[in-house]
Amino acid sequence: MADSIDDSVLDSEIGPQPTAGAPADEGSQPESDVEAAHAAEVARLKDQLLRTLADFDNFRKRTRREITDAERVSREELLRELLPVFDNLERASLHAAGSTDVQSLADGIQIVMRQFVETLAKLGVERVATVGLPFDPAVHEAVQQVESADLPAGSVAQELLAGYHVGERLIRPAMVVVARPVSS
Repeated sequence: MADSIDDSVLDSEIGPQPTAGAPADEGSQPESDVEAAHAAEVARLKDQLLRTLADFDNFRKRTRREITDAERVSREELLRELLPVFDNLERASLHAAGSTDVQSLADGIQIVMRQFVETLAKLGVERVATVGLPFDPAVHEAVQQVESADLPAGSVAQELLAGYHVGERLIRPAMVVVARPVSS
């Protein structure tokens, strides 16, 4: 009797059966769920990326602003230290205009120079040692050689322009004259 059942009766009671090669309706539902989940994940990642880019841009702007502020504060501190030296130079200049005593002018200049050296030391700036020491291309710039029987060859005979460093960082090399042996 089962063999005699009509296909149309089965279709009406069970519903149409999928044919070979045709996708089932139930199979299309999970695919759309996967596509929807994939689209949601892409949207979430895109949003996260945009937020990260915005955060990085804000960080870069904040860093630039902090660097600019730090440079400004450094300049202000440096000027605050150097202005008293300038004030004393100005006073010495005014005094020199009305004075005929050269010695008092020279003494005043020496006092201001000493104050300037002390201010530089307070800021961590030190003069590069030169005369009598071996020539060091890391801190000296040789601009001339001179024959010398008194100094060993390769040592600094004369300083033409002082060099300065802050800690290990060279600000300006010292321009020096280097001794060489006397030619026979």
